[in-house]
Amino acid sequence: MNKPLIGALFAALLLGAGITPAVAAESAQAQESATETAPAAKAVTFAGTVALSNCSGSVVRSPDSQPTDPALVLSNGHCLETGFPGPGEVLVDRPSTRTFTLLNASGTGVGTLKASRIAYGTMTDTDLSLYELTSTYEQIETSYGIKALELEAAHPVAGTAITVASGYWKRTYSCDIDGFVHQLKEGRWTWKDSVRYTPECQTIGGTSGSPVIDDATGKVVAVNNTGNESGQECTDNNPCEVDENGEVTVREGINYAQQTYNMVPCIDTGNKIDLDREGCGLPKP
Repeated sequence: MNKPLIGALFAALLLGAGITPAVAAESAQAQESATETAPAAKAVTFAGTVALSNCSGSVVRSPDSQPTDPALVLSNGHCLETGFPGPGEVLVDRPSTRTFTLLNASGTGVGTLKASRIAYGTMTDTDLSLYELTSTYEQIETSYGIKALELEAAHPVAGTAITVASGYWKRTYSCDIDGFVHQLKEGRWTWKDSVRYTPECQTIGGTSGSPVIDDATGKVVAVNNTGNESGQECTDNNPCEVDENGEVTVREGINYAQQTYNMVPCIDTGNKIDLDREGCGLPKP
């Protein structure tokens, strides 16, 4: 997994490897080299992204979300303040007081948003978390002039130009969707139909939870979550690809994301999560 900050810093101090969310302690040189400057990224700004204490995220809305609905923040399941959910574990409607730094288009922090609950979180089949905020979309836009990013309701397409926008590092990474992975296995966890990036998206620790944005539409198609760091097979921080026939492929240096279209039908009236809604593709508790 792309590591969360505190765990990554600890791991760096120990010179050891452990599975930690997306904020790795990288050298200044490595961080600088990871910054992407492809022209396609110019259309994507940081507006609506957020910085967590250990990861990245974004304020998102479904196509049917209303201005007066409590806003949602999207990140990874492995970025939850409660720790990594175990295989098969699903969190729904858990109280939370977590805070998020809201960024404007240039990446400047303009305010602090607060969660009222973890609406949903898991690392089973996917790796995502959704927080319900104490503020509505309307209140956020009125206070800060920032609109939520819209979730794409359709399955993304290979070859699509994308930008990974990290609110934690205030950096973007531009590449294409290279394809989709039947099963992506990392340590104890297995994710399905994951997005594989082309090599240009060299995301680093701290980018976990970043929205993956379709450059053409500006909509969120996935949430950034992991990459194979050292060429190991199916170990922590070294996910492997497993095809329909059980064949394993290791792609050192390649990074991945989890699709978000399948959670759109799960968002009901008032932005409440209903895992029984028709079309909802998220695992249940």
